Amino acid sequence: MEALKLAGLQREDVGSVVATGFGRRSVSFAGSIKTEISCHSTGCHYYYPEEITVIDIGGQDNKVVKLNASGRKTSFKMNRKCAAGTGAFLEEMAYKLDVPMSELEGLARKSATGTELGSFCTVFTATEVLDRIRGGEQLEDIIRGLFNSVAKRILEMDRLTGRVIISGGVVAHNPIVAEIISERAGVNVEIAPHPQEMGAFGAALYAAESQTIQHQEDNQLSVARR
Repeated sequence: MEALKLAGLQREDVGSVVATGFGRRSVSFAGSIKTEISCHSTGCHYYYPEEITVIDIGGQDNKVVKLNASGRKTSFKMNRKCAAGTGAFLEEMAYKLDVPMSELEGLARKSATGTELGSFCTVFTATEVLDRIRGGEQLEDIIRGLFNSVAKRILEMDRLTGRVIISGGVVAHNPIVAEIISERAGVNVEIAPHPQEMGAFGAALYAAESQTIQHQEDNQLSVARR
C-alpha cells in the first residue's frame, strides 16, 4: 500500500502483481510468484540483451546464473547453505566489530590488499576476526578481508564467462566487491543499474508480460465472439 501511495495509484490501477524474494509466498495478493534467480536474470538481461553471467549477492544467499543471448538460463549455481559470503554474513561481522554497515566500504578502501580469512562458517569467521584484532591487525585490513572472503565464495561457485553483471543489495552499498571479483577473476565485472531493486524490476517485467498476454487473450476471445 505504501508503494501505491508513493506512486499516486489505487489498487485497482494495478493490472498484475508478481512476488519474488524470500517472502514471495507470503504475498497473498500476488497473481503469481517468481524466484529471485528468474527475476534478477530477467532484469539484468533487459539491460544487457546478450550472453551474460549474472551474479546476485543477496542477504541470505548468492547465485551465479548464465544466460544465452535470448535470455534463457543455461546454468545456475547457488552458495552452500551456510550464510558465509552473503549480506547476512557482512551484517553479522559488522555487529561483531561494532562498525555500522554504512562504514564498511569506506574502511575497506583504506586497506591496500586486506587480509585473507581462512574460515568458511560465519561463526568461525567471527572468532577468527576477533583473534586478528587481538593480534594487532588493522581494522581496515580485516574489513577488506571480509570483502575478499565474499569474492572468494563467489569465485568458488562457478567460472565467470562472457560479460559479467552483478546485482543485489550487497554490491549496491559495497561496490568494492565487484572490483575485488574483477581483480581475482581477471574479468570486468559490471554493476547492474539499480542493483538492489533488480529483483523487483525483473518481477515487474514478468507482470508486464503476463498483462500483455492477458490482453492478447481477451482480444482473441472478443474476435471469436463476433
